[in-house]
Amino acid sequence: MAFALDFPFRSPSSHEGGWKKTTGAVEMEADRIFQGPIPALYDQHLGPMIFAPYASDLASRLTGLRRGRVLETAAGTGIVTRALLSALPDDVFIDATDINQAMLDQASGLLSSARVTWRQTDAEALPFPDGMFDAVVCQFGVMFFPDKVRAFSEAYRVLKPGGHFLFNVWDRIEANEFADLVVRAVAPLFPDDPPMFLARTPHGHHDIAALEAQLRAAGFTSVTSDTVTRQSSAPSALFVAIGYCQGTPMRKEIEARAADRLSEATDAAAAAIAARFGSGPVVGQIRAHVITAGR
Repeated sequence: MAFALDFPFRSPSSHEGGWKKTTGAVEMEADRIFQGPIPALYDQHLGPMIFAPYASDLASRLTGLRRGRVLETAAGTGIVTRALLSALPDDVFIDATDINQAMLDQASGLLSSARVTWRQTDAEALPFPDGMFDAVVCQFGVMFFPDKVRAFSEAYRVLKPGGHFLFNVWDRIEANEFADLVVRAVAPLFPDDPPMFLARTPHGHHDIAALEAQLRAAGFTSVTSDTVTRQSSAPSALFVAIGYCQGTPMRKEIEARAADRLSEATDAAAAAIAARFGSGPVVGQIRAHVITAGR
């Protein structure tokens, strides 16, 4: 079943200038706020569905680290933190940070370890001394940084010489089947002002060349990238729809347009996913780019 949109559907420009043209300052700031019921739903639904596979991938890239300290920025609900704690030796300690205290509260409630320190911190103004960390890790957080060069410069500053900055970003929304379907299914409910958070921010910063240029502007000289495709699985189409429509800032977009239509939007997204993938357990493609920058 095909879902037609009443407007030209196009992912926003992935370069920094293009994003600023399509996204106002208020919208940019709103996209960074994860609070209220969002953190719990984010962790319960999106955690196992789309984030856990890439958390394992990032953690596996640091298994050569035998001792030292890792900084995690945009740690969210601790999905990567838990993967790092499991994959790395006891002599590796983790500083897990996020700008949203509500996300860190969710994370710390799920994980208590003497090897992990939780701290509310803006990735663009890190409160750590130069050269403190052996590695900096950021899972799907770079897209939310208003000034990427500044955030990358901070990562560079706190790394030890020879350290690495590892992060991932989602590929274009069309390569991520569930997210694409959700946006397309909900858009006709608000034809004059469709909720575009997923296309605008999580899936709006996939230009590897632009990211490499920003990393080099921040001081990194060695930059490599991999495109990693995985399968996203969920027990039902509704499980997927709740994750995206209610467990991300897309929820705030929907409620701002019509406070009483969140359930309707969620049901529309679930129907679209079920039409494509079936009424039972569902599996769809997800794709991301993994970037490694050396200091």
